[in-house]
This record gives sequence, C-alpha cells and structure tokens, in this order.
Amino acid sequence: MSFNFPDHDPESAPKDALPALTEAEHHFGMLPNLMRKMATAPALLKGYLALGELFEQTSFSPAEQQVVLLSVSRENRCDYCMGAHSVLADMAGVPKAVTEALREGQPLPDPRLEALRRFTTAVVAARGWVDEAEVAAFQEAGYDAQQV
Repeated sequence: MSFNFPDHDPESAPKDALPALTEAEHHFGMLPNLMRKMATAPALLKGYLALGELFEQTSFSPAEQQVVLLSVSRENRCDYCMGAHSVLADMAGVPKAVTEALREGQPLPDPRLEALRRFTTAVVAARGWVDEAEVAAFQEAGYDAQQV
C-alpha cells in the first residue's frame, strides 16, 4: 500500500507550513512539488529548507552543490529527485552536458566535477565509510578536508 501525499498550495496547506511555503516559492521562483508534498508535515518542510540553506553556505559552488545533489539522487535511484535537481542545476548554470552525464551516471567532462561525482557516489554507496584512497583522490582533485 502506498500513500499519496497531496500537493498543497497556500490555500490547502496546514497553517504552520505557510511561512515555509512562502520562503520556498521566493527562493525557487515557484513552489516545487516536493515542498507542496512536504507541507503536509510543516516541521519536515522547515527542516528540509533549513538544511538546504546550510548546504548553500558551504564552500561548494552552486554548480558543485548540484553535482552533489544529482549524484546522491542517482545513487539513491530517486527519479523524482533527479528531475527536481536537474531544474535546479539549470538555474545554477550547470552545463547541460554535465547534467545529462549525471542523469545517466556517466563520467563528467570536467575533471574536478568528475572527482566530486565519484567521491559523492562513493560516500553514498559506502554509507559514509569511504576508504583513504577515495579521500586522497578527492583531495588531489583540489578539494579540502572540510569538503570531505
């Protein structure tokens, strides 16, 4: 049995979700379907947006952030997430060839972004327990310990 969460809008969402829905619409220039569904549980929506804000404060560029998110989405086989982050990748200026390669699980044409894709995929596959060789290869591509 599956449960189909409603696609809320400001009229149907729980009152506690309205500030977060407004924030999401302002941030993305539209109200993404994922946020519409998350509005069923206002704390979930607020937490998701807060985590996104924190990720945006990292030293990864907006394009690198989308490489991470698309790589995670691919590794987790989340088609819904792949679609959403493909749109966000376009908004972040990620070249179409990079987004398509990420969607297909193919190597990226940019060596630094390819190192990021490989490392992110390794982290997800190993549930965070990557070996030292993976860390070393990532750092050799120019990433630092904080980004690990």
